[in-house]
Amino acid sequence: MAPLPNSPKKLSLGSLEAEILGILWQLGSATARQIHDQILADPDRELAYASVTTVLNRLTQKGWLKRHKRQRAFVWEPLVSQRDAQVLQAYRQLKQLLAIGNPDIVAAFADELDSDSIERLDAIAQRLNAIRQARKES
Repeated sequence: MAPLPNSPKKLSLGSLEAEILGILWQLGSATARQIHDQILADPDRELAYASVTTVLNRLTQKGWLKRHKRQRAFVWEPLVSQRDAQVLQAYRQLKQLLAIGNPDIVAAFADELDSDSIERLDAIAQRLNAIRQARKES
């Protein structure tokens, strides 16, 4: 079983943080100007350039991005892939669900799932059983 990916210091993202991170996943790396220009490509959007740099710095502090200087501008790159971010988000949501601690509530939730979701849960349970069995045998 693959371990969880390395997690940023802080997982939570605001809507503008998520949007900027999405742009960086799409571009691979970008300057604040490139990100600002892409956001303003939507004629209904208004956003100050300083807001973009503030959010980029905040994402860097949270551990989502790294930056380096290229000529006279900073270039930001994601430290976490989009796929890893999805895994971490799913893990966080699952932990929150299980933190309820009441098996009846969790079971009631699971009982309302569609057949595809139930099949996925069954596959997960089988995989967990195989992992546990392999641990016992080693």
